[in-house]
Amino acid sequence: MSDDSLAANYRRAFGKRIGYGRKPALLMIDFVQAYFDKDCALYAGVEDALASALRLQAIARESGVPVIYTNVVYDRTGRNGGRFFQKSMVLHHFIEGSPLGAWPEGLTVAADELVISKQYPSAFFGTSLAATLTAMGIDTVIHTGLSTSGCVRATCVDTCSNGFIPIVVSDACGDRHAAPHEANLFDMDAKYADVVSEADVTTYIRGLAVAA
Repeated sequence: MSDDSLAANYRRAFGKRIGYGRKPALLMIDFVQAYFDKDCALYAGVEDALASALRLQAIARESGVPVIYTNVVYDRTGRNGGRFFQKSMVLHHFIEGSPLGAWPEGLTVAADELVISKQYPSAFFGTSLAATLTAMGIDTVIHTGLSTSGCVRATCVDTCSNGFIPIVVSDACGDRHAAPHEANLFDMDAKYADVVSEADVTTYIRGLAVAA
């Protein structure tokens, strides 16, 4: 099937857009050092995705949009990672205290910003994220992070399942190869979320600030 016929096929069933809500939060998923250290098996060459996310972080802070971060943290045995820890060869890099689980250069978390530490791909599974977003009155979750085919996708699906509007920023997500990155952006855009550009989200957030 050609790219044109694939797109036409999907538009028949999945061509609808959700649009933005009124009160967003910016979610920065698993931007940790492991993905930026060339000596680590998780290195993904995703510096451009981080740069895009950091630009959105700055705009969100200026506009009063909450910024929420996730990381992956296991106890020294990895038992709290269950089958996920058992399956993946690289999750030992996220044992509590590992420097590879730290924030990379350039990413800082403000004292009043929330960090959700998780053990599984979705930022919602086994965490307080859904309840926290509901309590804050958030209706839209803007997804940035790593990796597109893993924790970003899992979180996107659960964002939709929990009743929030999922917005995925293509420029601000990254993966270790272009093929899974593009395939998962395509699928999320078709079925669960609106996949948009950094420029589009920038316009949306700044528009909220003007309206306020």
